[in-house]
Amino acid sequence: MFGMGIVKGLVVTARNAFRKPFTVQYPEERLAQSSRFRGQEFVWYVERCTGCASCAKYCPLGIIKIVTDPNGGNEQDGGSYRVDVFDIDQGRCMYCGLCVEACPYDALHMGTRFEQSQYRRQDLVINVEVLKSREKHPSSWYRPQLNRREHDPFTEDSLGWNEAGREPYFWHDKRPGMVSDEDDQRTTADGDFK
Repeated sequence: MFGMGIVKGLVVTARNAFRKPFTVQYPEERLAQSSRFRGQEFVWYVERCTGCASCAKYCPLGIIKIVTDPNGGNEQDGGSYRVDVFDIDQGRCMYCGLCVEACPYDALHMGTRFEQSQYRRQDLVINVEVLKSREKHPSSWYRPQLNRREHDPFTEDSLGWNEAGREPYFWHDKRPGMVSDEDDQRTTADGDFK
C-alpha cells in the first residue's frame, strides 16, 4: 500500500508538471473584467440626487449615512433638499447593490475599481467630497441602458450625469444646477458647463 500511494502521487505530479499555469501574476498582469463587475468605487451623481435617502433605507447593513437640509432652493416647485452628508462605510459593505437598485433617480451606481485598501478602518469611509470629486466610471450592472450601448467603464471616459440614468432627466430641467435640453450639448462629461 505504501509503494502504490507514492506511485499514484507521482502520476498526478507528472500529469500536471507540463500544464500551462493558469494563475496570473497580479498586479503585473491583470485579468479582463466584465463591465458588470461591482467594485468598491461608488459613483454618485449629485445632479440626480434628491436626498430621499432610499439607498440608506434599503441598505441591509446600515452603512450609508445621509443628512439633508430642506433649504436646497427651488421653492417654486415645492423646494429641494441639499445633501450635506453622504457617507458610505466601504469597510463594512458587502457590495450587494441593494442601494443602487433602490435609488429611484439613478444617482448612485456601483463602480468598477477595487483597489481601495487603506491602513486604517476610518479611511474606508468615503464622504460627500470624495464622491463628488471622483471620476465617474459606473458599472453596467443593473443598468440596461449602459448594456444596450455596450458601455465599457474600463476604457471609456468619465460618464456624465445625463448619460447615466435609465430615463432622460427632462422633468427637472428648471431645478438649480440642472440643464435644459438645448444646454445638454454644452455640458462636459462630468456635467459641468463648458
